[in-house]
Amino acid sequence: MGKLYLVPTPIGNLKDITFRAIDVLKEVDLILAEDTRTSGKLLKHFEITTHMQSHHMHNEHKTVNHLIEKLKAGLTIAVISDAGTPAISDPGFLLVRASVEHGIEVDCLPGATAFVPALVNSGLPNDKFVFEGFLPVKKGRQTRLLLLAEETRTIIFYESPHKLIKTLGHFCEYFGEDRLVSVSREITKLYEETIRGTAKEVLDHYTNKPPKGEIVIVVDGKHK
Repeated sequence: MGKLYLVPTPIGNLKDITFRAIDVLKEVDLILAEDTRTSGKLLKHFEITTHMQSHHMHNEHKTVNHLIEKLKAGLTIAVISDAGTPAISDPGFLLVRASVEHGIEVDCLPGATAFVPALVNSGLPNDKFVFEGFLPVKKGRQTRLLLLAEETRTIIFYESPHKLIKTLGHFCEYFGEDRLVSVSREITKLYEETIRGTAKEVLDHYTNKPPKGEIVIVVDGKHK
């Protein structure tokens, strides 16, 4: 039997990769990358020459069985996403599940994940929280927001910059304008910032200053 590694990659600052991650990526037989062009730059920077192939949301259903056969044959495989920890709002889950079902060893390395620093520096309670990832774009969005309006734990979302205004508007509508919100943008990068306030205050800020870059939203839970 081979072994499957899930290797976190930097979400912005290249120094955030671990020594162990570099060693694993150099030693495995194959690297599965969400985007080989993006990951190619990372591998080149750290002088990693391991063979790489594409593994993304559009082909992972079709390639799982083939990859399981490779692992059964003794190959070691590492999964990386464009940034952060694989399988967290990124490809990886299907292969992990299949590996577990076939008795193949899975090892997820610790490392960069955007929602953890966003949660910790939000100033909102972090002893209990729920990670929602991306909200449904259309179907099921209202139902999800109505359900989350009653959630008492801190809630974490990922969002794209061009949808942030719409999402903050929905938070005002479903959670209330006074619900506390923290928006972290461009985490670990040069223009990193965190804007905190009520849902209405944060909405007003980004209405006047359109956001750019990767975004994590942290929302206070409903107070009993």
